[in-house]
Amino acid sequence: MLCVFWWNTPLYNISGIRREEWFPFFAVQAVPRDGTRHGHAKHMLRLRRDDGIGKPEAAEVIIVNSHDGTSSYQMFAAMLLFVCTNSLVAGERFEDVRVPHKGNIQHDIIEGVYTVAEDFPHLIDASETMKEITLSADERRVLAEASHVARYGEEESPIRPEQIIEPRRREDAAQSLWMSYNVIQENMIRGGLNGQRRNAEGRIRRSQTRAINGIDQNVTLNRALWTLAEGMQRLKTR
Repeated sequence: MLCVFWWNTPLYNISGIRREEWFPFFAVQAVPRDGTRHGHAKHMLRLRRDDGIGKPEAAEVIIVNSHDGTSSYQMFAAMLLFVCTNSLVAGERFEDVRVPHKGNIQHDIIEGVYTVAEDFPHLIDASETMKEITLSADERRVLAEASHVARYGEEESPIRPEQIIEPRRREDAAQSLWMSYNVIQENMIRGGLNGQRRNAEGRIRRSQTRAINGIDQNVTLNRALWTLAEGMQRLKTR
């Protein structure tokens, strides 16, 4: 479970980022089920250097951390799509940065943000290339099947791969690799797809896929989906 929290909360003492003109546009914190780690749970912050007004998307830096020191600060490159507020986390080809909870943390975080931001031009280039690639129906199905495995593995799934390639908006029906990837990402991360599951008694029941709210699960699946899209890009540009 996640909850939104504000930048001026004492949970974040990295005001130096503001002085570098990096600004937060979204933040969430995991809410522990038992409440034992309340105020110390993992959280995620999204930073941009501008508000992206007039643009279809904007590059971001995502910071993931927990306040009890059980995990390092982690930073990833990402891209926000304004039409659906999807945040697409770049795959493993793009550098991620880890900052331990020791030493000059504020300085190291700022340096880490700039290190991640160095990948922004490559991130934008990758997205522009994907926009120029048209996928056939078979290729879109292959991408959907691979993404389905990334989410569910070999376990029984409540939905079929072809469901995750169905757009939620008319304007998302384009056949480009970029749009196909975006449709898959939104359907997988946000959930809400109708399907069927077998209960403990073996009976088939209607079900609906859940949103991926866990921060680690969200980032991991997001990066996997980007990597799969880049794999399709490489196949199409050989």
